[in-house]
Parts: sequence; structure tokens; C-alpha cells
Amino acid sequence: MMVIRPIQKDDMPSLYRLAEQTGVGFTSLIADEAILERKINASLESFSKKNLNQPGNEDYLFVLEDTETGNVVGTTGLLAAVGLEEPFYSYHIGTTTHSSRELGVHNIHPTLVLNNDYTGFSEVCTLFLEEGYRHSKNGQLLSKSRFMFLAQFPERFTEKIFAEMRGVCDENGLSPLWESLGKHFFSIDFERADELTALGSKQFIAELMPNNPVYVNLLPESARAVLGKVHEKTAPARHLLEQEGFRYENYVDIFDGGPTIEARIPDIRAVRESRLCLSSIGTPKDSAEGTHYLISNAKLEDFRCILIQRSTPPSSSLVLSDEEAKQLKVDYKDPIRIVELSPHARR
Repeated sequence: MMVIRPIQKDDMPSLYRLAEQTGVGFTSLIADEAILERKINASLESFSKKNLNQPGNEDYLFVLEDTETGNVVGTTGLLAAVGLEEPFYSYHIGTTTHSSRELGVHNIHPTLVLNNDYTGFSEVCTLFLEEGYRHSKNGQLLSKSRFMFLAQFPERFTEKIFAEMRGVCDENGLSPLWESLGKHFFSIDFERADELTALGSKQFIAELMPNNPVYVNLLPESARAVLGKVHEKTAPARHLLEQEGFRYENYVDIFDGGPTIEARIPDIRAVRESRLCLSSIGTPKDSAEGTHYLISNAKLEDFRCILIQRSTPPSSSLVLSDEEAKQLKVDYKDPIRIVELSPHARR
């Protein structure tokens, strides 16, 4: 069985192995033991905080475990509020107008404007799944399990939440936007800039990046073409988020031009439609086929989320198998949260 749970100290080797597979541009998961150790410690501290009524600098990191082998094969995360300790930058694609009544010319030009508009908002992040496990709806479980946590603990997050998606780069890790724009101001390569960002060193952006709007039409076509586009390996992740209600609002990453997509947490489909019911433990009569459901417990430090199938929609109670109850860490009549995995899951 595949189960989502909070990361633990002894998951470091597995997390490092996953980080080695991510590639350039995946700034939230860098193969650096010191960085990963800080991420794990920050997550453990965040899950241990009780009675929070507003978001702060909490960083919740989850892993996907194959219970048959004990292997950790994926990771996913939530940040309660970005930019509180280090500035958070993005470009907004806006427009500026130039007109001449005398010449009868009226031109509208797209521009890139450096901003901190997402400062203080929550972020979904750090989604990565080993290639050998990209089947059997594991990717959907990994991505959408976060929404079960948001639904259960909304007080720990802001009303609006966003996701920065990895932008386009070639097989050598070169970003067309960076090559056309960023490298002229930073005088370092794309990979080094990503590393500095991952280390939390972002002051150089404010010091070196131009504050004036950048006219998109002055960029080469290769750079213009990738604005708001995702890396080919990130396209499935974007699709899953858009399926839940996330939308692109013309914000892009300043390095690779990847899109930032956003939603109000109450409007996210899995949050809005999820409901609490009571667990019962026995032999489910209709688990062989049917609709896929996300099921999570209502616990904080012991949060768990799994995927089940049922042909009959659950009501006020749900019969779990012994194994399902064990992996969810629930007993008889414990509250559990349930939602259909997909808005189009019914057959």
C-alpha cells in the first residue's frame, strides 16, 4: 500500500536520493545534505507546533512510502507563508501603452515587472515522484494529499495559496529566459543562481535585478516562447493542480519563466468537497472496483493519507480494512476525511 506521512529524521538518505534525481531548476529539493537536514528539522518543528491560529514560517514536508518495501519514493510539501524571512520575487506580465495622436499610433507592449506580490501567502511545493512509481495514480495521491491537510488544518494557512511551477530548460539545464535576461545582470550561470535561491540567499536579486519594467518584445523569440510554460516533466503536476481549481494569473519565475498558479483554499475542489465521517473496521464489501477516494485521518503529527476504491459512495461512516485502518493510524469511530480523487472519478 502507498501511504502519505510526515517526513522523519531517518528519511534523510531517501530524501537525498530523491533530490539527486530532480535536475536543474527544481529549487525546493537540492541534493545538499545540510539543506535537506534543515528542511527535515523545519518540518518536524512545524508539525510539533500545537494550537496555531495563524500561519508563520512553518514548512510541512511529506513523503510517499511503499509499505510493502518500506521505501520512500516521493515527496511533497506545503509552506505556511513565504517571504517572511527572505524576500520572495516573481515577475508579473503586465502591459504598458505608448500612443502618439500626431502619428496615429497606439501600441500596447507586454512587460515583466519585478514584485513581491506573493509575500505572506501559502505555497504548495516540493512535489517529486520516482519515475518507477509514476503509475497507479501515485502522482495524484502525492499531489492531492496536501489538500486533505489543508482542509483539516485551514487555520495554519492563508486563504490564498500558490504553486511555482518549474519552467522550461533544455537537456543541458539551460533556460532560454535566463540566457536572454538573467545572466546579463547576475553574471553567474542558471544552475548557480538556482543553488543560491535554494540556500535562501535572495538579497542578490534585489541588488542586481533591474527595478524598471522589462519590455517582453525586446527579448528573443526563444525567451518569449517559454514565459508561463512548464518543463515537460512538470506538465502532469500543473494539470493536477488546474484540475483542482488553480489558475495562472500572469506571474512567472524570474529565472526560468515558469508559471505561478494560484487558488483560494476554500475553492480548491478537494478541500471544498471533502467531508468528515467515522471509521469502522471490518471487511469492505465493495473495495475491488469503483471510484477512487482519498482518505486521511484528522491527526497533525501522525497525519496519514491513502487511496482506496469503493463502488458505493461512503455516508456517515466508512468501513476500512484492517490494513487500511493500520496505515491510517485510526481506530473504530475515529474521524476520517474523504473525497473523490478526481472531479471526474465517477464511471
